[in-house]
Amino acid sequence: MKVYKFGGASIKDAQAVQNLKSIIDGESGLCIIVSAMGKTTNHLEKVVELYLNEGDWRTALSGVVEFHRSVLGELNANAQECLDTIAKIEHYAMTFLEQDEDSETDFIYDQIVSLGEILSTKIIESFLNSKASTVKWLDARKLIHTNNSYKNARVNWEVTREQITEAFTDDNGVYLSQGFVGGGDHNRMTTLGREGSDYSAAIFAHCLDAESVTIWKDVAGMLNADPSHFSNTTLLPNISYREAVELSYYGASVIHPKTIKPLENKQIPLQVKSFLNPDASGTLINQNTAEDRNIPSYIFSNDQILLSISSRDFSFIVEEHISELFDAFARHGLKIQTMQNSAISFSVSLANEKEKIDLLIRELESSYKVLYNDGLELLTIRHYNEPIVSELIKDREILLEQKTRQTMRVLMRAQTAE
Repeated sequence: MKVYKFGGASIKDAQAVQNLKSIIDGESGLCIIVSAMGKTTNHLEKVVELYLNEGDWRTALSGVVEFHRSVLGELNANAQECLDTIAKIEHYAMTFLEQDEDSETDFIYDQIVSLGEILSTKIIESFLNSKASTVKWLDARKLIHTNNSYKNARVNWEVTREQITEAFTDDNGVYLSQGFVGGGDHNRMTTLGREGSDYSAAIFAHCLDAESVTIWKDVAGMLNADPSHFSNTTLLPNISYREAVELSYYGASVIHPKTIKPLENKQIPLQVKSFLNPDASGTLINQNTAEDRNIPSYIFSNDQILLSISSRDFSFIVEEHISELFDAFARHGLKIQTMQNSAISFSVSLANEKEKIDLLIRELESSYKVLYNDGLELLTIRHYNEPIVSELIKDREILLEQKTRQTMRVLMRAQTAE
């Protein structure tokens, strides 16, 4: 069994769905995992936001539903059953929100936003089966069992493995299911975290002992840099699981960080390929480490802030203080990018999440002196060499610099447009 995962961009409209069909034509022994169409997740998030703020969520929801009806119409599928399903999903969402009685925000989010994947897979199922493909639709909410930590649910691997293996009864069949969503206790819908569809593909692959996973994207594979920052990017043809995790940790956006481990545990290779050019080789991620150091990788993180935290009485910043500070960052949901300490200060850089940082600073100022610099960029270079580094940071104001044998990180003042 192979696993193919198609993200929102790869099924954004009727033409894209037809392209999906051309990619899977002739395949057997295939599990297809699909995200919501295009920007549907964002639009459903807007529905939730409007509902919570007593806005016109009904009109926003109707817009989402009409978009899906129009895609189905353009596909010219024999689709009355699918139209009925779309109507039922709309009715469910309307009824849920109209009858809700002060449920927690994250719970509401999961019950509404997860519907995007149900809509997309129902439309794709209808289209493929209308074209003489034999595709079996599976409900991921009944296969991926999670706890009820809404918006970032944890997988119960034992139950999930049992449910998935029972559902896949034909080794040569073609199955279609949803990314991003799972099912918690009491038949509640849950989600696996933003960009969690990649993770869903890894879950299915792990439980099925799949021969491979292919993630179809609108890029040629994993590049060594963001084309918006670098004009001359290079495709990474083959990297190891470990290198992929490192790049994800530092901010590379192609692969979701949670995706790698379930695959590495069973040595299942992961390919990242372009749905625009499906015959191209893309990037292969496996246990091979031989090529990890061949090509330097560059990751820019914009809108960073540097916090400098020092004791008010000039006492040393020791382990007890650092533990207290880490606890404060965790409570406020802030991820530290870099850190450095001296005798009386502890400096960290992080994404400028203003509301969270303002709350953190107010809490810390009762015991510490807190200074900050904003408007910064963090450059991370894997497998760096000095000539390239010198060119990239030339004439830049450097606030913090860190090096290991394989990774260099430089926090610098953002360039202003001339």
